[in-house]
Amino acid sequence: MRGTRQAPMSMMMHTTAVLLGAYGLVVFAAWAGQRRLLYVPNTERVAPASLGLKGVVEAEMATPDGAHLVTWRIAARPGRPTLLYFHGNAGNLASRANRVRRYGEAGFGLLMLSYRGYGGSTGWPSEALNLADARQAYALLRSQGLEARDIVLYGESLGSGVAVQLATEQPVGAVVLDAPYTSIVDVAVRSYPFLPVRPLLADRYESSRHIAGVKAPVLVLHGVRDQVIPVDMGRALFAAANEPKRLEIFPEGRHTDLDEHGAVKVVASWLSEVLPGK
Repeated sequence: MRGTRQAPMSMMMHTTAVLLGAYGLVVFAAWAGQRRLLYVPNTERVAPASLGLKGVVEAEMATPDGAHLVTWRIAARPGRPTLLYFHGNAGNLASRANRVRRYGEAGFGLLMLSYRGYGGSTGWPSEALNLADARQAYALLRSQGLEARDIVLYGESLGSGVAVQLATEQPVGAVVLDAPYTSIVDVAVRSYPFLPVRPLLADRYESSRHIAGVKAPVLVLHGVRDQVIPVDMGRALFAAANEPKRLEIFPEGRHTDLDEHGAVKVVASWLSEVLPGK
């Protein structure tokens, strides 16, 4: 009888050990490959001229550690600021061609930086490297004669975390956050509730922790139909930001299409209010 009773218990313990082992492998794989999950680059380098983008100049920015980053640049019309643009976690610069066109037609200057590993840029991104490259791009604009008040940081999705951190370090005219999150940790918890992501994530982009350090005016843009980063995160980040600030919610907006719902006009109108003469 004792052997008969012990058999099911032994089987249960064995099954539990197997399941725990399998779960441990899943956790290890997620930890080891976390940057492959976070960064989803299209590596193709596409010339802006091939997309019909007039006035967009492509160049490379060499970093101190030997990387070469592709940039797109548009000169601002007189009286308009320049957007230092940090893109989202997927695609490449060509994926933003229509957005580039719309902001260019509105007269804005633009410096759009292709992260490492994206669209012809060498290397592979990380939070620390993205921020270091953002600092260098900012310094490049300043070295070319732009005043701090003429630089507007524009962070799209993943790039919102870069923009927020850079804005705590450098003086700028304003900050635009397009589909922002409170932190990548919060996004990961929502996407992978079965994994212990909070202690494991290396690249955290904790915007909700940094936003209080931003002294420039902040505009938050978010779509109600955003299924990647919920609009509640945009609202929460807005609530934590300092005045002056504005929240613009697009009822039909999704994650990457806010410019198709009038975001460019909203940005232009708001900047004319917070940056007189712009």
